[in-house]
This record gives sequence, C-alpha cells and structure tokens, in this order.
Amino acid sequence: MASSEPLYLGLDLSSQQLKAVLVTKAGAVAHAAAVHFDSDLPQHKTSGGAHHGPNGRVTAPVAMWIDALDAVMARLEASNAPFDRIAAVSGSGQQHGSVWWSQQGETLLAQLDAGKSLAEQLVPHAFSRPDAPIWMDSSTTAACKTLTEAAGGAQALADLTGSRAYERFTGPQILKVYKEEPESYEATAHISLVSSFAASLFLGAFAPIEVGDASGMNLMDIVTYKWNDKLLDICGGSSLRSKLGDEPVLGGVSLGTVSKWWVERWGFSPDCVVAPWTGDNPASVIAVSAPGDAILSLGTSTTFLLSTPPADKPPLRTTTSHLLAHPLERRARIVMLCYKNGALAREAVRGPSRSWAEFDASVAKTEPGNGGIFGFYFPEVEIIPPLVHGEFFFRGQEEVKREDLDEHVHARAILESQLLSVKARLLAILPAHEEALRRLILVGGGSVNATIQQLAADIFGMDVYIAETKEGAAVGGAVLAMHAAGISGIVHGSLKLVKKARSDITRVYSNIVDTYRLCEQKVVDKFADKS
Repeated sequence: MASSEPLYLGLDLSSQQLKAVLVTKAGAVAHAAAVHFDSDLPQHKTSGGAHHGPNGRVTAPVAMWIDALDAVMARLEASNAPFDRIAAVSGSGQQHGSVWWSQQGETLLAQLDAGKSLAEQLVPHAFSRPDAPIWMDSSTTAACKTLTEAAGGAQALADLTGSRAYERFTGPQILKVYKEEPESYEATAHISLVSSFAASLFLGAFAPIEVGDASGMNLMDIVTYKWNDKLLDICGGSSLRSKLGDEPVLGGVSLGTVSKWWVERWGFSPDCVVAPWTGDNPASVIAVSAPGDAILSLGTSTTFLLSTPPADKPPLRTTTSHLLAHPLERRARIVMLCYKNGALAREAVRGPSRSWAEFDASVAKTEPGNGGIFGFYFPEVEIIPPLVHGEFFFRGQEEVKREDLDEHVHARAILESQLLSVKARLLAILPAHEEALRRLILVGGGSVNATIQQLAADIFGMDVYIAETKEGAAVGGAVLAMHAAGISGIVHGSLKLVKKARSDITRVYSNIVDTYRLCEQKVVDKFADKS
C-alpha cells in the first residue's frame, strides 16, 4: 500500500463498544481499534453498555461515549494509524437513542481546545440530560399509546413513518420527557440521535440527522424524508422542530470538514470531510450490500434486511415490519423484519442430545415442503406474528398434535417455518419491481450451516453469500465516508458465494406459501380469541 494512499475512517458506536476502522478504497481494513464500555471504562459502571433503571428505563451515560471516542483515537494512534491520510470520516450509532444538548452545547463544541480531551470540555455542561435513553428502553408505553391514537392508529402511523409506535423509538422517548419533565425539555437546545451526536463531535457543530436513522424515530415522513409537523407537535410541541434542526439528509454527502480540534490534537488533515452518520442497521446493509440485496441475520434473534431496488413506489408498510430510508439511494428503501425466536428455537428443536450434524441428517431425510407438514415454534412470545407463543403443527391446513408426527420432520419444519415467514411477508410488502432481487447474504451464527444456506437459497430463489468481513457497521461508516469524498466504484464488502438457488425447488416453496399463511393465521387467531 502506497504511503500516500487516502484512508477512510468508519466508526460504530454500538450498545457495548465503540469500534473504529481505517479502510482503503479497495475495502481493506488497514487499522482497527475498539473500546468496550464495561471493561475499558469501568468508571461508568455500566452493564452491557447501559444503566438499567426502574419501570423499563434503560440509558447510557453520554460521558462514557465521549470517553470512548478519546480512548479509541489513542488506541489507533498507538497502532501508528496515519491520521493525516484520512480523507473522510463517517460512522453509525445504535438506532433510536437520543442525546440532549444544553443551551451551551454548540458553543462548547465550536471552542474546543486541542490541549484538552473532549470529555474535559464537554462533560457535563454541554448536555441538558447526562444520560441518553437507548434502544433497550421500554418505559414509554403510555407515550406510544398517545402517539398512536393522535396519529390515527398503528397502521396510519406505519404508513406515514415506516413503523408503528415502539417504546424504543425516539418520538415516544421525546414525548415522555416533554410531558413528564417539562423543565428539562425547555432547557434542551438540540436533540441528536446517537449517530448525529457523534458526527457533531467531528464537525464542531450540530450535525443534521441522516434519513436512514431518522426512520427509527416515528417523526419523519418515509416518502418525503421530511419531518412531519403533526407528529412533531404531538411529541414535543411547537419547539421540537427547532430542537431537531434541519430536515434529515441523505448519507454519503459532505457536511464540511473536521473542526480544528481534530487537526491540532490528532493531526487530521484540515481537508478531512465529515459525512452524516447513520444507524447501525442501515450501516450494516451498506457495508456488504447494494440495492437489490438482502441480509438475513441468523443469531439469537432473526433479522431480515432487504435493500430494495430503486422504485418510484415505496414498499407496503405494515404494523409488524419496518421501512427505512436507504442512506445512499433516495428511491431505494430498506425493509426490516425482526423476530425474537431465532437460534434458541432451532436449538430447542435440535435438542441437547443431538449434534448439528445429526440435525442436518434429519433435514436430509425429508423432501422440500416436508410432505405438507408445517410447524410453528415460539418458545418466547413472538414479535412476528405478534404475541404468539407455544408450538403448533399442521398437515396441510389441518391442525395436528406433535405426537401425530414423526420426530425427524421437526428439523426441516422449523427451518422452513422461519424462512417461509420472511418470504410470505416479503411477497406482501414489495411492489412489483422491474429489477429482480439479487443476492441473499447470511450473517450470524447460523450462517455457517450448509443446510440452512441451501434452504435459504431455495426458499427465496436467491443465490446465498456469506460476508467475510467481521467489522460490520463500522465498515458501513467507511463506505459513507468514501461516498462523501467522491469515490466511485466502491467495493461493498467481501462476499463468498456458498449456495445457488435451485429453481425447481424454489417453485415447490412458492406453491406452499399461501398454505403456510393460512396455517399461521390459524395460530394467530388462537391468541386473538384469548385477548
């Protein structure tokens, strides 16, 4: 690598750590460093990067995030990272969290002294609230109800913003403070998301909120990418628009250059561009994919992220899915589905006495479509479909008992059930596109299982890849930085093709999706009857 080659700094301020990577134009990670909040910054006394309070309240100390940025820069410097070659910087933040700036906040940002750390100069006086509510917070149920009713119902709110009201979303979080702590609300000059807060530290001024991250607030119109005045008024009255600042902006654009503090303290080039930061989910998408690709995360939970091809008509909004703006393509969107029962449900079906090889052998004993047998496995109360739990089985559309089935059918049944749930919703959400979906990228623990890889390829009718980069959202931040610096032909991660879709088997699954839907609805109806 030539010593003069520009580098691009991407950061990810996640729940438990701050990660930083310096990436080349070719996508290679030249330097990396991380600061783990609990172990590296024990003075903040967090557990999993957060403080857990009463009544579902979960926050993180803003001072900890600032300390982490000072610390991660020191670690990069110790690895001889060439800060003067950084051409642009961007990143991602855990979605939904909010940072509340004081009336002095922007002045303090603009007057940073290179002889002192960020923390020494910003904490505590730059913030009206020392703790940031984060995505794990569930204390805003009443605010969600208020917002939902005022917006005309859950579906109306989802149609407008891309999601129904969720306790973790920023709009309900703001509404709670507005109603319950009016003095604190009035003392706040500006409200940032975690992402725009971090961008502000580099810019030396309040950075605007980026459209992908704004999609997790219940405040932005998902079609126009503008703040919705009615929702702003519900959640924060007439002053909320000024507290949020400018309309949301696309990622991958230049907001200006780093403040002189970064030049004088760390040796950054004065020409280093600052781009808007996005949320961790959109950043994970752009780290390894392009519009038309889908990411299936097979961890403890299951998350499906589809970067839709550009289209004039946005996908359908539902009360069990999320629709996000794409950070880099105005006419593209990101469809997100989140399931609670993922790996733990698969492990429960496998059982403690069977290896994964034995589980895979059970799958191989059965044909695609499982002979018309459908199984639904919800050890935890599920999100999609909502509130269901327990186990349910069908042969065709007729419900049967577990003891009526051969034990070996459950291995295929749970895999097909989890993947068909995503496929059924995808078919309902997406409008007809001229451009076909391209690649399915698997991440998470389940992504290494060859049986799951082939099933996913066949059910979705897409070739399956696995991501070879482990840096995730931080690389997504670097990609945003490259776009802001005007780099074209950006490599979107390193992907390895592992399985190809088999069209004849894809047709088998396409023919049973409607039956799957009918069986799932029968399960949902059981819980509707109980409510």
